[in-house]
Amino acid sequence: MNYEYDVLVIGAGPAGSTAALNCVRSGLKTAFFESTATPSSLSIAPGIENYPGFEGKGYELLDLMRTQATKAGAEYKMEPVIKIEKGEKLKVISEYGEYQAKAVIIATGGKHKELGVPGEKEFIGKGVSYCAVCDGNFFRGKKVLMIGGGYGAVNESIYLKDVGCEVTLVTRKESPSADSALLKKFYERNIPVISKSKVVRIEGSKRVERVVLQNLESKEENTVETDGVFIAIGKKPQTEIFAEIGLEMDSGGYIVVDKYQATNVEGIFAAGDCCDNPLKQIVTACGDGAVAANSAYRYIRLKKG
Repeated sequence: MNYEYDVLVIGAGPAGSTAALNCVRSGLKTAFFESTATPSSLSIAPGIENYPGFEGKGYELLDLMRTQATKAGAEYKMEPVIKIEKGEKLKVISEYGEYQAKAVIIATGGKHKELGVPGEKEFIGKGVSYCAVCDGNFFRGKKVLMIGGGYGAVNESIYLKDVGCEVTLVTRKESPSADSALLKKFYERNIPVISKSKVVRIEGSKRVERVVLQNLESKEENTVETDGVFIAIGKKPQTEIFAEIGLEMDSGGYIVVDKYQATNVEGIFAAGDCCDNPLKQIVTACGDGAVAANSAYRYIRLKKG
């Protein structure tokens, strides 16, 4: 079946939801898609403290955003998008149908990076996790390692500690880095930190039992007994499916956009963490989404004459 819209938004996180809301409020027939396989990272954020006017769980904020967009008239579709095709109109193909639009906004965000060490893939679901909110409760009263030294790792370490895990943070840095308010909470919980170290391999029989770490300065290795390994070393953009339409991307796979969130392909705009923007926060993703929606509206209006 073929469906026609003014704007199709690929992604239903902060950027996608904001874009959908602004498009439909501008009188554009709009639908926004979420992939069931890789939902918005905001949905699993343990706590939000840097979004103005809101303090709570990530999924709570995301639900508010999506609800507002759908109440305004945007259609929410939970179906993975497979590709975009160019033509007289842009065509978005999902696993369940084909959709045509005058403009497309890509807001696919990012997905977790992997360590790429032996044992990581083998023990996914058997002690290795990329989501503290999803799996933290299974490790209550048990020893876990949080791998990473940035905002996400610090935030998730706090969550794991609060649900009753014996968590230790492992970072390649001298010390973890985040905003001072979050670091204050981290240090108040007396979470141990193993600094200047990296994971060499993850070991166990049926489940994770230990992790081999290497000190980056001395190169010495030591083994740490643990029941679980949580990995939060950043994200990479989910943009692979757009390469075949000639979308310009940087060396990291981020979509290159101008100040109007326009890409090098006519009628296609991008917003949020999939773009080559210097700051990746909820508030900046929302701003990107609003700009992209306005640009899509102007593009469609100009084409109409």
